[in-house]
Amino acid sequence: MSDLESVFCRTPMWRVAARRLVVPRVLEGPVGPRVLEIGCGSGAMAVEVLRARRDVTRYVATDVDPAMVELASRQLADLGERAEARQVDATGLPYEDATFDTVCSWLMLHHTIEWERVVADAVRVLRPGGRFVGYDLPDSRLSRAVHTLTRSEVRMIAADDLVAELGRLGMRELVVEPLGVAGAYRFSATR
Repeated sequence: MSDLESVFCRTPMWRVAARRLVVPRVLEGPVGPRVLEIGCGSGAMAVEVLRARRDVTRYVATDVDPAMVELASRQLADLGERAEARQVDATGLPYEDATFDTVCSWLMLHHTIEWERVVADAVRVLRPGGRFVGYDLPDSRLSRAVHTLTRSEVRMIAADDLVAELGRLGMRELVVEPLGVAGAYRFSATR
């Protein structure tokens, strides 16, 4: 994540967008008590999910960047035992198979470069019937240009490529559709 993106994900505007636009449109349907977020950044999405979904009793927010994990830990402190932030590389999740009811990815898969490995590991830690949900930016000229300007190392993901990979991994009930915000698409798939 670039410095500019890092600053933006800490702003009140990002929190409002998470609360009003993203969580209601992406996190539809059952969530289950145990949720893993990969690439949590500042923890804004984790806070908003936990405020919106009382059925979540354990939310593990992970990020590879120790500064982001520290920030997320501070954001989640008021939520007590329901949430924790951990430094974790999403290409090798340190969790047992079938541990989580839902795995979330909020606008971060394109930052992982090896997104296929990340998706495969997300599927691995899902319990049968669990869901992989989130949203990301499309592979477009605009999204590539923005990331070039911010000097952010990315590998943009076409929605069709994500659908194909999820299908290859045996996921079902695949939904990929426009989110209606900045050209982003939301996705959901069931194990």
